[in-house]
This record gives sequence, structure tokens and C-alpha cells, in this order.
Amino acid sequence: MKKVVLAFSGGLDTSYCAIYLAQELGLEVYSAIVDTGGFSEEELKEIERRAYAMGVKQHTHLNETEHFYNSCIRYLVFGNILKNNTYPLSVSAERVTQAIAIANHAKSIGADYVAHGSTGAGNDQVRFDMVFQALIPEVEIITPIRDKKLSREEEITYLKEQGVEMDFQKAQYSINKGIWGTSVGGKETLTSHLPLPEEAYPTQLSKTEPERVTLYFEQGELKGVNGQTFEHPVQAIQHLQELAAPFAIGRDIHVGDTIIGIKGRVGFEAAAPMVIIKAHHLLEKHVLTKWQLYWKDQLSAWYGNWLHEGQLLDPTMRDIEAFLESTQQNVTGKVFVQLAPYHFQVQGIESAHDLMSDKFGSYGEMNRAWTSDDVKGFAKIFGNQTKLYHTINNTSEWAD
Repeated sequence: MKKVVLAFSGGLDTSYCAIYLAQELGLEVYSAIVDTGGFSEEELKEIERRAYAMGVKQHTHLNETEHFYNSCIRYLVFGNILKNNTYPLSVSAERVTQAIAIANHAKSIGADYVAHGSTGAGNDQVRFDMVFQALIPEVEIITPIRDKKLSREEEITYLKEQGVEMDFQKAQYSINKGIWGTSVGGKETLTSHLPLPEEAYPTQLSKTEPERVTLYFEQGELKGVNGQTFEHPVQAIQHLQELAAPFAIGRDIHVGDTIIGIKGRVGFEAAAPMVIIKAHHLLEKHVLTKWQLYWKDQLSAWYGNWLHEGQLLDPTMRDIEAFLESTQQNVTGKVFVQLAPYHFQVQGIESAHDLMSDKFGSYGEMNRAWTSDDVKGFAKIFGNQTKLYHTINNTSEWAD
């Protein structure tokens, strides 16, 4: 019997796929859940129970959280990447990591097919397909929901006919949780004007007294929080999330362009990611040069967009990652952040690499590194070409 690896979440779509692949196509189904930091032990056990209830041959839990950080999140931090200056790429980044893990699992068990439950209307179908085509081109991709153009009602009817008992009630809000943020979709995000209500967010406000936290970065990576150091940045992120999430910070609605060319809105909450990115960015402003910051902005925006569109495997991404990593050599120090209900403030930094040193002067007040004649000469030379242009062309539109 031929094998198929199914990317399995335990929801309606993948439950349909599990039974359809076995019953209708006669395949041996190997389900796999890829954990990128969004599941509790109880949730993982329930997903496993549901998989075997659907008749799969074998179910596997693939814990990819640290790999997700090492191969992706660290570069999102290095680049201070927020899609459209808003969204920390919570779901789009993890989907590519999940697709890679599924592809490697399919290869390891010698699967003939690989399947996912994506519909034909979103980004994930493209992300999964592109990764599978690149890493396991010899393995055929099966997508029952997309290919059969199934409605939710048709899936429910089929599962009931197969004797499946599960809660078919559609949740009012769709939630996707991972270590780099939680996305929230609902009827409001299908409009252009409605905000998500308070109750839509998974984490509710439970802290009201402001707290000051100290983050310690070492070569661009978060290694400590409030004096406590961690073996791996994943642990530091999780600890900061526990401190910051109860303030209900890091919430917003992202408006962006999908891979298939339509506009979309999605809500999200990402307390730790937003604090980390803003704190890291402030530290960089102090320790990097003007042109390092400039080129980081250009390349980071491109990197984030290409990652969002599922192109992590493009070799250009390795080139940009090498640049980003090089810029982090001196991004070491402490950042002080004030947490409060619904907002936070990055207050300042301490770093041995701080270029804002009073040894060379204080901005707008005095300098200790040059004379007034030095400045007069610099201004004359620096503006010389502009002066020549206006003199030769006898321009007058800028004159009073």
C-alpha cells in the first residue's frame, strides 16, 4: 500500500483529508503535526487522539520550535521585520517552517504522496506547494479540499456519513498560535472598517500596574530578561511572553497583499515579538552606523516580503541572512522597557558599543572633536555640487 504524509491539525479540513485519503484513495495515511511553539501538551495529545480516531496508520509530533527560531525568527529580529510596518509575520513565517518539516518527514519514511488541507483561496496553498516542489519533487501533492472545491457543509456531511463524531460548530474566531504571535480572524476582519472586539483576542488584560523589564541582547539575540539568562532565545521569548501578554499589548490588525493578489486583513496579538523587535531596533540605533541602518532597512523589507510569499528556500535569502548576521556583531547590551495596559514604551539602552558618547560631544549643544573652522570647511565641500548646479543653471524657483 502506498504511503501519504498528511499535514494534520485535527481541524475539519485535515480530518476530512485523513478519511478521504484512506477510504477513497486507498492510501496508508501518516499524519504529522508540526509544532512551532503554539501547542500545549494537552492540545497535542488531543490532536494525536483525533488522528488515530480518523484511522491514520501513524501520527507524529514534529517539534520544530527551536529550528523555527534558528532558521527564521532570528533573522526577523535582526531585520526588525514588520510586514507593512505592522505585522511580525507570525503565521506566514511558521507556515514555511512547517512545510519544510513535513517535506523532510515524507522523505524520511519514503512517502509516495504528501497532502495538506489548504483551500484554493489563501496563501498557505502556495507556501506548502512551493516547498514540496523544491524539496521532494518526486513526491506527488494531493490537496482534496482545493481540488474538489469543497464547502464546509460538504465536508461535515461526508464526515458524519463516515461516523465521525466531533464538534462541527464553527468557532466565531479562527485562532492560529505560535511562538512568534497569534493570528485572529473573524467577521470583522472580512471588512475594511470594523475592529476586532476585546473578547476576540485570546489573551485578556489581567495586569494593570506598569512594570519595567530589562532585556539583554547578545549579538542581536535576546539572551536575558530581568537578569535571568537562558540557554536558548526560545526560552527568553517564552518568558517575556508570560510577562508581557497579560498587559494585552502587541495587538493590531494587519492589512496586506496576499500571494495570489488580493487584499486581506488579519488581527493578531504578539506581545513578546513586538517588544523584542522595538527594543532590538532601539539598541541598533545606538550601536550601528547610519549606512548600516539604511541598508538593513532596504534588505530587511525585501527579505520579509519574500518570506511572507513562501520563498525562504530562495538562495538570495541566505545572502541577505549573511548580511544581517554580520551587522549584529556589536548589537549587545541592555534595553529598558516599560510595560503597561495596552501599550509599552522602549525607554533607553546601555551598551559598551553605544556610539552616542559624550566623549565626542552632545547633540545640539557642544562638540569636543572638531573646531568651527572644520565645520565651515566641511559644509563648503559637502554642499559644493549642489551649489554648482544652482549657479550654472541659474535656478530661481527656490529663491524667495
